[in-house]
Amino acid sequence: MSNDGKEVLKDNQSEKLSLMDTDEDLLASQELPPPKLDYCVECKDQEASIFCEQCDEDFCEVCHGMLHRTGNRRKHTARNLKTVSSRTMENQQTFIPTSDKRALDNREDNNSALSESSSDSSQLDGTVISGSGATLGEWMVKRAKFVPLRLDAEERIKLRLLEAALNVSEYTDKVDIISYSSKSKRIVAQIKDFCAILSGLVVAGDYKLGQELFSDRAFSENEEFFQNVFEVGRRHKIMNPEKMRSSYGKLIYLLMDSVIPDVQDLLGFNCVIPIKTVYTFLKETGSLELLHDDSIALATREIVSDGKSRTHIDAEIKRKEKAMEHLCETYEKERITRDQIKRCLLSLSDNHAFLRANRDPCEKMLKYLAKYFSPTKAEAGYSLAISSGRGGHRLTHNHATQFAYVHQTLNLWREILHEMFMLWSLSDDDLLSSNPYRLTNTGQGLHRIQACPSVSREMHRTLHRAQKKSGSWIGSSVIHLGDKNVANAFMFIDKYNQVARILNPIVLTLDKLDDFSEDPGLQEYVQSTFGGVEQCRKDILLDFFRSAFDGSGADNFFDAGSCIDGRLTSAWNWCSQIEKKSYFPVFLLTGFVGFDGGSWS
Repeated sequence: MSNDGKEVLKDNQSEKLSLMDTDEDLLASQELPPPKLDYCVECKDQEASIFCEQCDEDFCEVCHGMLHRTGNRRKHTARNLKTVSSRTMENQQTFIPTSDKRALDNREDNNSALSESSSDSSQLDGTVISGSGATLGEWMVKRAKFVPLRLDAEERIKLRLLEAALNVSEYTDKVDIISYSSKSKRIVAQIKDFCAILSGLVVAGDYKLGQELFSDRAFSENEEFFQNVFEVGRRHKIMNPEKMRSSYGKLIYLLMDSVIPDVQDLLGFNCVIPIKTVYTFLKETGSLELLHDDSIALATREIVSDGKSRTHIDAEIKRKEKAMEHLCETYEKERITRDQIKRCLLSLSDNHAFLRANRDPCEKMLKYLAKYFSPTKAEAGYSLAISSGRGGHRLTHNHATQFAYVHQTLNLWREILHEMFMLWSLSDDDLLSSNPYRLTNTGQGLHRIQACPSVSREMHRTLHRAQKKSGSWIGSSVIHLGDKNVANAFMFIDKYNQVARILNPIVLTLDKLDDFSEDPGLQEYVQSTFGGVEQCRKDILLDFFRSAFDGSGADNFFDAGSCIDGRLTSAWNWCSQIEKKSYFPVFLLTGFVGFDGGSWS
């Protein structure tokens, strides 16, 4: 092995444990498969894993936690139906009261947190693997299954063709209308028209290629070409949520219609293929062992410049490049080239960049909450307490309750964004699974209301994890999916992509307040208006934690309130009123340009 390879392996020892999350799905529980497969009596979909003594029924973990969270059922005793190893369950009682089980879970979470805090490994995505949990390779395999593959040069040409066609298409304007004509025929005509636009753009850009593809050939004979073009657009959007904001809806609705059996029969070809991921590409090339190499932690890490010198940053970049070169040399073979290996590694690195830009603002706001506010006792003039009917609030919470409500909401958003790529993949499956939809006026125009079974199951699991970590849950546990509030999986994804757009500008403003000390004029303004930088920061946080989590933003508690989606609606409502706040000039002075990335007029 070369000296560079040895250096990479040596350096990687400090990176090996930095990449993984300690949530319940990733930690190995040492449980063996049950002797038989029984299903939950409530959802009739998931494997039953808990038996309730008083209910005399079998539940999955999610349904049991939801039904036995409050009320008299909270006192019920439960038994784990799975056979566990004697090493981990030697002293555990057969029956555990739900309240004791919650205390045990909290104690285990605390032990896990202590274990994490004692680790000296540098952070890659803000989380640390537990030594008793899943291995790095297992975590990488799970993550790679939902990480889209970076576009290559040829695919970027197809992307530009697709974007150009979508920009001139009026698909939804002509399909999603109330009409007495045959909708199937109208859909087929519009899809063929869209394919004709694509064909014309190909001919205009490369006449020779256009002749090969479309000369005297029907659309059905170019099925593979159209499938690849549509797949490239879907893959690009997942990796870049801020792109294709006005055209992605047209694309996904066109593909949603194309999988309707009647439409597909009339079209004569299928427009949809699975999205290419890092896992599927490595599996096709027989290179899955790459994901189990310990050097992948160093090769896919994101280089963050915060608080580091130029020398330190250059050293980290050099180490990352050496790790990538080591992996390319080790796993290069006939079926996969060095460039393809590097493409896979960069795709995984893109995922870490996404997590930092979208998930980490939740973690920063949690740190600000813990730093400036006590969970039990309010500081004079900085109480988080809110009362319904006052100041636009629609919930009534004392300080401790509001602190817990904000904390658990930010934790839930963090859990959702951590698994956003997986949720996006499930949303894609729900949208393009030929599930019927109905065009309905939701009060905000005509929308396609469609069931979201895959996303719903995963969201309930995510909510259950968040509830388990919180110990108790404040507010409603209702998740709106497939109704007039969140019409379909596309609306769900669009909704939670807004979390980072809300929190990032706030975090940037709070962080840049320290720079005011370098300008005497700004320092004097903040001192005379707010009493100092720290007081200004606390005033902003106080108003945000009270007014952005108060159940406002709609006319009734079903649309907003304390339900899972209503919490985000309240935050949107706060954003719409930012220019009326006394601290709005501070936002402008720190470079605030709006919550949507545009300039502030």
